[in-house]
Amino acid sequence: MNPPTPDVFRSDETPSTLVAKNVAGRYAALIVDAVIGLVLLPFNVSHLGAAAYGVWLLASSVTMHFSVLDLGFGGAFIRFVARYRAQRDVGSLNEVASTLFFAYAGAGVLAYIIAALVAFNLGALFRITPDQAEVGRWLLLIIGVQMALNFPFSVFGGVVNGFQRYNVNAGVAIASSVSVAAVNVGVLVAGYGLVPLVLATTSVRIATYFAYWRNAARTYPALRLSPSLFRRHRLRELMGFSVYSLLIDVGFRLNYQVDQLVIGAFLGVAPIAIWAPASRIVSTVQQLTNQLNAVLFPVVVDSDTVARADRLRRILLHGTRLSLATVLPIGVTLVALADPLIRAWVGSRATEIQHSAPVLQILSLAIMIRVGAGAATTLLRGGGRHRLLALVSVGTGIVNVAVSVALVRPLGLIGVALGTLIPVACSTCFFVYPAACRRVDLPVRSLISQAIWPALWPALVLAAAYSALRSATLPRTLSMIAVESLLGGLLYLCLFGVVAIGRRDREMYTTVVSHLLNRPRLAPAQA
Repeated sequence: MNPPTPDVFRSDETPSTLVAKNVAGRYAALIVDAVIGLVLLPFNVSHLGAAAYGVWLLASSVTMHFSVLDLGFGGAFIRFVARYRAQRDVGSLNEVASTLFFAYAGAGVLAYIIAALVAFNLGALFRITPDQAEVGRWLLLIIGVQMALNFPFSVFGGVVNGFQRYNVNAGVAIASSVSVAAVNVGVLVAGYGLVPLVLATTSVRIATYFAYWRNAARTYPALRLSPSLFRRHRLRELMGFSVYSLLIDVGFRLNYQVDQLVIGAFLGVAPIAIWAPASRIVSTVQQLTNQLNAVLFPVVVDSDTVARADRLRRILLHGTRLSLATVLPIGVTLVALADPLIRAWVGSRATEIQHSAPVLQILSLAIMIRVGAGAATTLLRGGGRHRLLALVSVGTGIVNVAVSVALVRPLGLIGVALGTLIPVACSTCFFVYPAACRRVDLPVRSLISQAIWPALWPALVLAAAYSALRSATLPRTLSMIAVESLLGGLLYLCLFGVVAIGRRDREMYTTVVSHLLNRPRLAPAQA
């Protein structure tokens, strides 16, 4: 084992400031990506057509599920980077990183082989025409290259995340999103079709992987990847956590990413295009509102490693309250304005897609529950209760698939959406929240009174305000919907920040934001 090298791990910023800084960086990247995605969806549908766009979504969703071949090592790696960082153990950190990098290289090759097998049997798996199967085959072979390379390159992102510097990669993510969007528009305006479009945008995404590599080297200059550092016992060490991380990931995919496959198998590709706007919106909302919980994971691991039960309790209370306060006003707005939003967004040329408003309303309810439970989920995952969380996640996912398959024929897309909402609500209320409270010795009623209710009742007032304005004759343009949403958000913010929370918590949140806005630049760790 290498001797401790404190300078490698030194940080002059408090955990609160680091969390706020990382959340801000991730938000910047995600907002750019969300805006681009929301603008490009109707643009791509109008240029490609609903059927071709559905084939693209189908191919993307298929490759997305092959990432499960990481066997949960990705989440385990961040946990162990955070642990060895807390222990200031350079040797162990480099051994784990090297072992995972070369294991992932093999996983990438295996993933591409499986993707190719699926590509040449696409027509037998889904209700698509021979021409659509041919296009989908090329899309899978192209996107599969990016998927295969993502395995080993994800190690560099894991190093950065484990060092609690999520914001370091934000600039690369923003540049990647803007570049992909520019290439997307350029290819379609030039008159090229779907296959050249995917080839061009995938090439840009692959190029950005090398920028993430550079970020990892700057964040942790002592990083060394070498076959000589490959250790089998490090794989076993990772597997002690990764098995459960894999189950959690499988459960997440069954809950939120299998819907398009169910739709494609039972209803065909055209309904996927109807599902897409609602799915895109809630996915964007989930990414934008769940960033606090994402950056809390290494903080939870660090606190658990040094046995800071008081800090874990504060993470659960404040994390739950802030997560709900972030997602509830957006979710309530989507439920209230779903129909005019969809119609104004996709335009009159996409008549069929306008029918996705009920799906958006149901999925919005599901995402409010999921994000609101994010802090509890993160605490269980990083605080030693990952086995229980894995069982709950897989069970929820299996029920989701079963309910979706049972309801897809009688209720169509609404049945698939209900298949997501019902199990998520039940597992959160009856398993996730109670288990998280037991982990930190906190009564459930305290979590409800101190975290959930202060964020919930302003949302109920906001919902009543939207209901009162429902009969008002207002122009339903995107700009007017944006104004309504902004006013609704301000109403919620005033109620939450001025009335719902106490003076001490308000001053604490204000102090953290002030430190974030006036923070000194954090220098890279020195080897």
